[in-house]
Amino acid sequence: MKYNRQMINRVKRMEGQLRGIVKMMEDNKDCREIVTQLSAVRSAADRTIGLIVSNNLVECVLNGTEGSSNEEMVKEAVSMLVKSR
Repeated sequence: MKYNRQMINRVKRMEGQLRGIVKMMEDNKDCREIVTQLSAVRSAADRTIGLIVSNNLVECVLNGTEGSSNEEMVKEAVSMLVKSR
């Protein structure tokens, strides 16, 4: 699977958010602010996982994956989404 610019930018944005959180922790910011930022990163990661899994599933179904039925691919995609929660 090819990862497009949108997917890569999402991960880079999360990386920047995490660096900001580390700085907040080093500066002894209020825990509520840190938890809020961590929740934002978690939410962004969940959305990115969904985007990657759905794009991969579409790609697999359109191109066909040798040795796998469409039903198997759907089950695997759902399994990956469930694990991310």
